[in-house]
Amino acid sequence: MIVHTVGELLRQWRQRRRLSQLDLAIAADVSARHVSLVETGKSNPSADMVLRLADQLDVPLRDRNRLLLAAGFAPRYAERPLGDESLSAARDAVARVLRAHEPYPALAFDRRWNIVTTNRAVEPFFAGVDPDLLRPPVNLVRLGLDPRGFAPLVVNLADVRRVFRSRIRRQLAVAPDAELTALYEELLAPDSLVPDSGDASSRSVESDVVIPMILRVDGRELRLFSTITTFGTPMDITLDEVAIESYYPADAESAAYFEKTGGHGR
Repeated sequence: MIVHTVGELLRQWRQRRRLSQLDLAIAADVSARHVSLVETGKSNPSADMVLRLADQLDVPLRDRNRLLLAAGFAPRYAERPLGDESLSAARDAVARVLRAHEPYPALAFDRRWNIVTTNRAVEPFFAGVDPDLLRPPVNLVRLGLDPRGFAPLVVNLADVRRVFRSRIRRQLAVAPDAELTALYEELLAPDSLVPDSGDASSRSVESDVVIPMILRVDGRELRLFSTITTFGTPMDITLDEVAIESYYPADAESAAYFEKTGGHGR
């Protein structure tokens, strides 16, 4: 296992963000010389300085703890399960957001796209899924692309794969992760276990403002687009890594379907 100094880690994050030492220094209100000394190990930064630089580099909380440990300080951010009593207010907030979005589907997932919880409008879509895919942790990417999951319902599967590919590439560029990289290689790389399908699964979406997901359900096509919600100023790693994806009908026919079923069944 390679052990990096705090200076080496900060330099990696700075280069990942494509910033010069001067860029970072100006943003953090320190001298470029000080940034250079920290990166080369000639100056030992305080915990506050580590966090100031990490904030300007938009380093995730999990990795801020690693920076602090590398600098010889105790981690600053806790990581507790979402079911922990101390996170009850946040857990209730997630539940309220999901419930408020009914009758349309919404779900919460973690940094590796494992589903944390869903609202009732999502549950009916699990009916035809292979039980193996529903064993925890249930992964949203695998569920969406595997032929045993939602893939048979997705009319424009090639479009959906491209969206997943783009989002996970951006995510890995922001914060590299070995398990997420493995998921990408398994399901989204050109030589993955789920190869790109032909043109039959892709529809023209030139007239759409966003790329919808088109599902064939009960003999009709439902068109949905989604938005992502995150906690604004989390101080816990779990909350920092939780996102809520809310799906909206892209046309009146799709809206009518969900409003008729009330989000409780197909």
